[in-house]
Amino acid sequence: MIEKSNINEVKKNIEDVVGQKVILRGSLGRNKSFEKEGTLVNAYPNMFLVKTTNGLEKISYRYVDVLTKTVELSINDGGQYNSILDVINNQNQGLTL
Repeated sequence: MIEKSNINEVKKNIEDVVGQKVILRGSLGRNKSFEKEGTLVNAYPNMFLVKTTNGLEKISYRYVDVLTKTVELSINDGGQYNSILDVINNQNQGLTL
């Protein structure tokens, strides 16, 4: 079950990295997939926007797409790309009492 708090956490983490380079990966069905590189342009209440590296496309995705792993969003963190869900999981592990 998807909880609103989980969506809000994904949203907050995406808002924190607006302006950074990202890689999007996902499935198109029938053993077809896509990978696009771009810049996270903006975060809105229900979705976020990525402008591709070639500058010809702006693509929007919902936060729930990331949470359900329909789309994998990886953030450039000092030359290395890390999945946003891994970043969130690492933050949560640091909060354990």
